[in-house]
Amino acid sequence: MLVLSRRVGERLMIGDDIVVTILEVRSDGVRLGIDAPRSIAVNRAEVLEAVTEANVAATAATDAAVDALRRLLPPPRTP
Repeated sequence: MLVLSRRVGERLMIGDDIVVTILEVRSDGVRLGIDAPRSIAVNRAEVLEAVTEANVAATAATDAAVDALRRLLPPPRTP
């Protein structure tokens, strides 16, 4: 991890086409401006983690749910 000290208005470059600008520094946080190509996703990590957890929870099936789905199927045919 690279750790930098920056002042308001200063920028840093990531690669050739991503620019991060320090917009404001307060006692409770820092405001950043990120200029990146549309092809690069820029997301907050906590949002991605919440979406991932929600997706995992949505795919988890309880035994009761599986049994209810099995009851919807017609009984197997015997020859």
